[in-house]
Amino acid sequence: MEVQQAAEVASMAIGYAGAALGAGLATIGAGLGIGKLAVGTAEGIARQPSAASQITAATQLPLFLLEGVAILAVVGCLLIILTL
Repeated sequence: MEVQQAAEVASMAIGYAGAALGAGLATIGAGLGIGKLAVGTAEGIARQPSAASQITAATQLPLFLLEGVAILAVVGCLLIILTL
């Protein structure tokens, strides 16, 4: 009986670790993506200051989508933790 309980605890610990790792990787990936997007926007505006409003407008949609994907990934990992 003790072996079975130990196996269940180990299984839950692996699940928690996997969900935490997934949430961390999603956050790091979103941060890197947003950083690259900001660098590209800044370089584009530096090259053509007259097109700053168009460049900024074209950057907003991918930025929002990237943030949304990151939030969904973290929520998914939290749901995994809550269902274990």
